[in-house]
Amino acid sequence: MLNLSEILMEHHELENFDDLVEIVKQRNSERFFRMDVIPPFPDTPENWEDRLEAAFY
Repeated sequence: MLNLSEILMEHHELENFDDLVEIVKQRNSERFFRMDVIPPFPDTPENWEDRLEAAFY
C-alpha cells in the first residue's frame, strides 16, 4: 500500500501540487493508494483527492 504521507516524506523537493501528481503517476505500481494526509501546498485544489486518485489509477 502506498501512503500519501510516504511520498511527501520521501520527496522533499516537491514544490507544488502538480509536482505531487507527477510523482503519484510514477508510483502507481502499488495495488492501493491511501490519502492519509492533506497535501501541504498552497495550490492544492479542493478536489485534490479526485485528482490524485485519477493520477494513481
